[in-house]
Amino acid sequence: MSNFPGVGDAIPDIAMETPEGGKVKPSDFAGHKLVIFFYPKDDTPGCTTENKDFSALKDAFEAAGTKLLGVSKDPAKKHQKFIAKHGLTAPLASDPEEGGLSDALGVWAEKQMYGKTYMGMVRSTYLIGPDGKIAQVWDKVKVKGHAEEVLAAAQAL
Repeated sequence: MSNFPGVGDAIPDIAMETPEGGKVKPSDFAGHKLVIFFYPKDDTPGCTTENKDFSALKDAFEAAGTKLLGVSKDPAKKHQKFIAKHGLTAPLASDPEEGGLSDALGVWAEKQMYGKTYMGMVRSTYLIGPDGKIAQVWDKVKVKGHAEEVLAAAQAL
């Protein structure tokens, strides 16, 4: 059993950096539903697909009263290039190296690849209600069909 926030808990209100150098935090979206999707790295195949899928459905999320926020540890400048290269419309934010939202939620975690252990972002998505409480969590996300699944949950909330 983890000590990380889960369904029914308030989302930790930790500020992240926008690609333009501003700040954004979950409480900025109070009164709206919010989807925060954490992904490992800009411009890698799965992450590009996931960001494009959420961007393609942005209008449908807006119609459901739901804001989007994609989060990785990539620096703001890298986010700017990623957005421009792929025409992304879902807003992105850079999570701080230490003590960030991904740390607070336990999605910045130990991962293994090719026998090496390293810290990385576990592809996870949080649906937050207008009250700032976590309504649903998807962990270890498979990209195909994920944005559609999250949209259906947001529409139902």
